This record gives sequence, C-alpha cells and structure tokens, in this order.
Amino acid sequence: MGIWSFVKEAGRLVGIGKAEATQAEGAPAPAAAPSAEAIKGELQSLGLPAEAIDIEVENDVVLLSGEALTQQIKEQVILAAGNVAGVAKVEESLTAREEAPASTFYTVVKGDTLSAIAKKHYGNANKYQRIFEANKPMLKHPDRIYPGQVLRIPPA
Repeated sequence: MGIWSFVKEAGRLVGIGKAEATQAEGAPAPAAAPSAEAIKGELQSLGLPAEAIDIEVENDVVLLSGEALTQQIKEQVILAAGNVAGVAKVEESLTAREEAPASTFYTVVKGDTLSAIAKKHYGNANKYQRIFEANKPMLKHPDRIYPGQVLRIPPA
C-alpha cells in the first residue's frame, strides 16, 4: 500500500464541466473534493484502462484498489487521480499484472521546466522528453507544467 501526497489547491478541475481547466496558482481550492465518478471520468478521458480499479473518495483522499495492467499504468492512475484539484492524498493498494521498477514521483515547483527536472534526475537536460513521454496522456505539451503538479520520473 502506498500513500501519496498532492497539492490540494493545484490540479485539473473535474466533475464540474471544466475538465480541461487547471487551478491557477494562488486560487482558492474547490469547495469539495471531486466524486469517485469524476475521478473515474478523468481516467477515462485520459484513456487510462481503469476498469479493474475501484475508486472511493473520503474527504480529500482518493482510495484506489484493484489491479492495473502494468506498473506504468498503475503510476499513471495514481498521478491522474492525485493531480485533480481538491485531492490532497491518494492511498492505493493496487497491484500490477506486469511488474517493473517503480518510478520516482516529483512535485513541480515554481520555475521548474522538464529540462531542469531531467538535469536534476538524469544529469542531462536533453532527457526531458523521457519525462514528457512518461507523463502522457496527462501532459499534452512539454512546456505546460505547473507548480504543485506531480510527475512520474522513470528510472534511469
């Protein structure tokens, strides 16, 4: 079981007709955490196979259980659920059919770029594309990251 912390005030607004909106830096948090159905809808909109994953929401904590196809999908589901405005933590007891080395999770801070993050984790700024690819479909463009967002950093 893993417990992952997220920045509650940062993230995508889901379940209120603004699925593409991102919470602005310094903006107030949504009044309530998203519903389990809204989280499930977010996973579906991203094309993440989550049919065998159960989702519950208790206050600002998302509880995930069940089975993911791969370690990568498991990690993407955790990040997709956590990078939603109103979510402070994700507690998961997910298994992966195909195990692989786990990625590191990194919280973006003001001034970060994928190149700077790649330099910090891999020693080479040009490996930013690896981080970008690892975070698709949550990231649509390598220049569109925001403070408080949590990213997957695959093993070197």
